[in-house]
Amino acid sequence: MATYEDIYGKRVKEFDSDPTLTSSYEGQVWYNSATGTLKSVVSFASWSSGPPVNTQRINGSASGIQTAAVYAGGNAPPYSTATEEYDGTGFSNGGSMNDNRDPYSGFGTLTDTVTAGGYDGSNKAESETYNGTSWSEGNNLNTARRGQQGFGTSGDAGVCCGGFESSASTATEEYNGTSWTTVNAMPAARYSGCAVGAQTSGIQVGGDPGSLTTSFEYDGTNWSAGGAIPAGKSFLMLGGANQDAVIAFGGELSSTATSATSDNYDGTNWTAGATMVTGHKNISCGGWGTKTATFAAFGNGPSSTRINTSQEYGVSVNTITAAAWASSGALGTARYQMGGAGDSPAGLAYGGYGTSVPGNTNKTEEYNGTSWSEQNDMANPRGQCSGQHIGTQTAALAAGGTLPGSPNYGSACEEYNGSSWTAGGALTEDSGRSYLAGFGTQTAGVAGGGYAQTGATANSEHYDGSSWTAANNMNTGRYGASGTGTQTAGLAVGQYPGTGTVEEYNGTNWTSVTSYPAGRFGIYGGMGTQTDSIHAGGSASTTRTTETFGYDGTSWSTRPSLGNALSSGASGGTSSSAFIAGGRGSPPGPTAGVTTTEEFTGATETATASTLTTS
Repeated sequence: MATYEDIYGKRVKEFDSDPTLTSSYEGQVWYNSATGTLKSVVSFASWSSGPPVNTQRINGSASGIQTAAVYAGGNAPPYSTATEEYDGTGFSNGGSMNDNRDPYSGFGTLTDTVTAGGYDGSNKAESETYNGTSWSEGNNLNTARRGQQGFGTSGDAGVCCGGFESSASTATEEYNGTSWTTVNAMPAARYSGCAVGAQTSGIQVGGDPGSLTTSFEYDGTNWSAGGAIPAGKSFLMLGGANQDAVIAFGGELSSTATSATSDNYDGTNWTAGATMVTGHKNISCGGWGTKTATFAAFGNGPSSTRINTSQEYGVSVNTITAAAWASSGALGTARYQMGGAGDSPAGLAYGGYGTSVPGNTNKTEEYNGTSWSEQNDMANPRGQCSGQHIGTQTAALAAGGTLPGSPNYGSACEEYNGSSWTAGGALTEDSGRSYLAGFGTQTAGVAGGGYAQTGATANSEHYDGSSWTAANNMNTGRYGASGTGTQTAGLAVGQYPGTGTVEEYNGTNWTSVTSYPAGRFGIYGGMGTQTDSIHAGGSASTTRTTETFGYDGTSWSTRPSLGNALSSGASGGTSSSAFIAGGRGSPPGPTAGVTTTEEFTGATETATASTLTTS
């Protein structure tokens, strides 16, 4: 019998512990003498949780790849024109469709996609084209229908097949970028299945009537029978660029149960694949991605209700841990509207409104990534500081806020050195203000907007480590905004009573940019930079939220939600490692301060060894 050395020309190395692994170890074999096991790094398939969508709906149009996809229309209810784009990290809103309907089928790329047909109370023949920004009307299908299937890898070479007219249809039409042409019909009528692939190498799988197991392949001219999937499904989803490399996942079984299984197709046979995180159905009838990289989003979950969750599929040597918020050690003192600084595992929370002792507090606590510890108090109790994120755990700055005395919108500031607070230079604008957006460092800070005696203000100032100087005004007078970034590259996000306005700061001027996806104030900020940050929670009037969004310097997209609906607390960190603490919880009230702390950890991938066995 041939040995490993005979076959591969090298011997198996022996270690007393597994080596530090990277993807470069893929295919290498070693013997772990401590455990008596033969090991290797081999690729494996898995599903992992992803970020939420913005609008829950079913039966939209899907197209693109895992890192550049689009989903449009659908039924929320009512029928929708909404479009969302996915970049592999989060979902962002795109241009709205012209017609509100559930188009169901789509094909193409993020910047060149087509959707046709659908339903809005009656069958539709309309088609539309998306260029990555906006939709434009195209020529109609020859046959109006719903529940149809679409495939094609570009917007000028696609197919629409099957569907439901007054009954199940066999109609097939090709699109050349301008018009639809009726071509050879499908061998059997069906609707609510799914299709993927190129116009000359596509496949249609499953569907109704009767949760079918059959599939049909299309070569650009003729249809032929393909392999049967292991279990009959309708409302399933596919990934694949060609008919001989496909993954089918989710869907509705003949029992009407939602499926969490996936199956792989090689052009001849279907084989069982990895189980989904949770079952999905009624997503759409376009395809996303490839056989080895796709995702599921929108649609219905196991309870047949519309869901906002998503999940990604990949084949890799890495174990993927999805990004998520997780509970951490509680604050010592429940409070809200306090300031924050630093990062995780070196955070700071100061001031705010107490709960057990109503009114401003001078409490200071430090965070080590696991628990909070009380430190020396501030000189002045101060509230309405929750938009401030200036400095680090050992060099922080608290600016203004509500302070004792009259007027109580204070100008006094304090500096923290990691042990104690000392007086800093006073704010110079508006005779003091609270609820301002603060960002930067202790020696290069910014205070923008806020609430003064005369109301919302647009004034901003710079701090140099000892004194404040007036800077150019913001475009909009605001308070309740959250600050993020540095003195030369900062952000102010949201404002009271709940608007999504956002301004960027370059060290000299403020510029209005893309609005926050939802109207909010009291958002947890200070987590990242102007071009790579996350922003969580916040309030719209008295309603708290769990929503988290990321900003890339141009647009906003979804991130995993908080575990608790909160606003107006302390926060800090980066876009991949952050904390939020305290704030107002739900339901709202005068004693709504909480001790809640949550930690955010970005998605990670770790090379994983597999134990080799014989069979």
